[in-house]
Amino acid sequence: MSDGRRERKKAQTRSRVQEAALDLFASQGYRETTIAQIAARADVATRTVTLHFPAKDDLLFADDPFTPDSLGARLRERKPRSTFDVVRDWMHETMRELDERDRESGADPAHIWQRRALRARLLMADDDLRGRARAGYRDLELLVAAGIGEDMGLPADALLPRLAAVTVVTGLREIYVTREGQAKAQSATSDLSHLVDEVLAFAEAGLARAGAAAGEICPP
Repeated sequence: MSDGRRERKKAQTRSRVQEAALDLFASQGYRETTIAQIAARADVATRTVTLHFPAKDDLLFADDPFTPDSLGARLRERKPRSTFDVVRDWMHETMRELDERDRESGADPAHIWQRRALRARLLMADDDLRGRARAGYRDLELLVAAGIGEDMGLPADALLPRLAAVTVVTGLREIYVTREGQAKAQSATSDLSHLVDEVLAFAEAGLARAGAAAGEICPP
């Protein structure tokens, strides 16, 4: 078997296992689902599941495309663009890439967004999973805070950059569990992209207003 074919088969197996896990988590609960049940649903050996996903919660966190590394690379090369513009484009382009991947595989274009919405509901329903998710978003918050701070001429740990970064990352995370996000996840990426724009516009407007007020109170 060629290396390329081997990698494709490996990726297909990972995807099948994750799909089986999501279905079982949704139907009977995350904690009630066993690795053996996931293996049976995916029609693979139990060892195959643990080889790809050493811990059960890895089934929900592995292979997330919205990585700190991908955003960090864009932010380092952003000038003269703002951090908000870079985050917006990063979200839109990553979402389009995921759409294209689904089209190439013959899947329903809305499939991946339905699964991400389901994943978000599962994370929010479990205290431990919610805690791991929140910790995982910290790297994104620090990147966004550093970018906004640089744009404003402030340290990354100053209050306004940190508040804006938390608003951005929390807002993007919450899209999938809002009423609007759950409804739009059933259709097209363009609908979810509109919600991304709403989150960033909200954070940008809040930062501008807070910055103006701070300037009035404490002029440079």
